[in-house]
Amino acid sequence: MTAGRRNQAVTGALALADGSVFLGQGAGAAGISSGELCFNTAMTGYQEILTDPSYTGQVVCFTFPHIGNVGANAADMETRNPAAEAAACGTVLRAPITKSANWRAETDFDVWLARRGVVAVTGVDTRALTRRIREHGMINCAVAHDPDGKIDIDALVEKAKSQPSMEGRDLAAEVATTQTYSHAQGRWDWPDGFPDVENPKFEVVVLDYGVKTNLLRSLGAVGARCTVLPMGATAEEVLARNPDGVLLANGPGDPAETAKAEGATIRALADSGTPVFGVCLGHQMLALSLGGKTKKMPHGHHGANHPVKDLETGKVEIVSMNHGFTVDADSLPEGLVQTHVSLFDGTNCGIALKDRPVFSVQHHPEASPGPADSFYLFERFAELMEQAKAKAKA
Repeated sequence: MTAGRRNQAVTGALALADGSVFLGQGAGAAGISSGELCFNTAMTGYQEILTDPSYTGQVVCFTFPHIGNVGANAADMETRNPAAEAAACGTVLRAPITKSANWRAETDFDVWLARRGVVAVTGVDTRALTRRIREHGMINCAVAHDPDGKIDIDALVEKAKSQPSMEGRDLAAEVATTQTYSHAQGRWDWPDGFPDVENPKFEVVVLDYGVKTNLLRSLGAVGARCTVLPMGATAEEVLARNPDGVLLANGPGDPAETAKAEGATIRALADSGTPVFGVCLGHQMLALSLGGKTKKMPHGHHGANHPVKDLETGKVEIVSMNHGFTVDADSLPEGLVQTHVSLFDGTNCGIALKDRPVFSVQHHPEASPGPADSFYLFERFAELMEQAKAKAKA
């Protein structure tokens, strides 16, 4: 059992499934939450991280010790589903949450956490936690916050032990939209904010597995108007809209489980000749639908500073990542080539079909948070759509 800050009452605790307990001070919502513990190396963008639907079922430990000065605002919500406004179920922090000191802040981060039902614990040795995850892999956990300090440690440990494994879980259905909607907005631009897409050049259908708002905005930045469809949409329903392109969105959970229902649709879309672009979970399910395999990673990739190499151009880009599963590069069938690799561990970060306008990446080209090194992928998608439109007219 590890104590939090000295001379302060214990009002929060983190228990791991191996029986380890970290005591600290509670923050955010009062209560108990459990999930898979992962660490994220981003220094900012914590609101975007905690509302990224890909974090559903996970508790985020931030390696950067000082969290809160940016505050929170309505524009930086990444989820479009009101039922999943706080996708991550908890967070673990080193230092007390600081007051907001940013001109875009509408509320303090601690207040925002409480409103969104996110349980947090501060005063925890996050370096020790990160080492534990790095050396032994992600582990299930439970976090508790009780303002009166009445925390049943034994029950908290049992809660962590009873949390189901991420493997075999289809979580996309919990965060994906249930209704079709349109989106035509670009990326944030000073001083006007998020511009509307006027006279869109492309019509893109987005298959939603937990899409981030800034993924849609990045499509808008290259002139696309998006129609977002719920999970379960068939290839016939997608193609009946005569889209210029199809985006397979990001999302949470085990891709092999979600692909059981979505794989046939994705495979038919890849065979249709319509340009297809996959991101994160969409990337993994594209690989699965075309004959590849995925596997669970020991500690995954979570952060905004990951180096990835584009094997076609030789360019190295720093990217945002959030995934606990990876495509097995050795499993890729003939005709499906690897296009990007992680320079941290050599895992697959991109694939493309040789004979069709179909490609995908493991990382997040929309970032949010993170650098914009990979924005060219949206431009590449736009080029493929331009070529397909020209071919159709010929």
